[in-house]
Amino acid sequence: MAKYLDPKADVTFKKVFGEHKNLVISLLNALLPLDEGKQVEKIEYLPLRYVTLTPLNEYPGYNILCEETGGRKFIVELHMNMFNHFTRCVTFRDDVAYVRQKSLAEEYNMSHEVYSLILINEDVCPKTDQYYHYYPTVKYTIYRKPLAGLHFVFVELPKFRAKNLTETKMQVLWLRFLTEIDESTKKAATALLDNPQISEALEIVEESGLNDAERAAYEGFWDSVSIEATQKAYMDKAIAERDAAVEKLRQDKLDTARKMKAKGFSADDIADLTGLAAEEIKAL
Repeated sequence: MAKYLDPKADVTFKKVFGEHKNLVISLLNALLPLDEGKQVEKIEYLPLRYVTLTPLNEYPGYNILCEETGGRKFIVELHMNMFNHFTRCVTFRDDVAYVRQKSLAEEYNMSHEVYSLILINEDVCPKTDQYYHYYPTVKYTIYRKPLAGLHFVFVELPKFRAKNLTETKMQVLWLRFLTEIDESTKKAATALLDNPQISEALEIVEESGLNDAERAAYEGFWDSVSIEATQKAYMDKAIAERDAAVEKLRQDKLDTARKMKAKGFSADDIADLTGLAAEEIKAL
């Protein structure tokens, strides 16, 4: 029985989607918001100099030049990200990639729209159960008019749940592959094994397919994720405690202001003593 490794790790993710064009084409067609009847038919991995680097580039991805049905070409920045801090720099990342079109155009004799496809292993939008988010750039005038150039697609993997386990739609199968397969998987689901592309991806992430260096990199990746998760939890706790302390101080000031107002103090005097805005005091 095959033992699988988690495809979300940097080394396994890149072995599947960075070395097999047929698989990344299948993934892009499943997840990109392409027009009806359009499919990515050809891709080219761009040189490293076209991959946008940022201070938060812990989990680097790669850029892909795509050609779809009809000949339109565009660039996709594909990334697997473990924590949602990545979204803070995604606009910067895509803006830089778009600006770099001048040098890219000189080499390929064309300019392209840029898509960021980010698979995130954390809840980014807690107020919604939707896992798929598409944000095209939009020009606001009298009406909304899409502004060609930049497209952002976020997929929150923890929110994905297959409604029907016999579903054979490629988006469902790829997301099941990314969310169900890990070191605890004893046997992959039949629906995954029966699909040629997913079955090929499963073979790639079998533990026996990694050499010693790749296995060390795989384990190192999860060590770094664990460390970052601990740091993030600590920071989240510290921020929550700080916010709670600030709110308590504000409520104490409001209680003091109410008492002073009841005793006939003027709004200006209360503001001077508590630091509250006059508008807040008048609303008490």
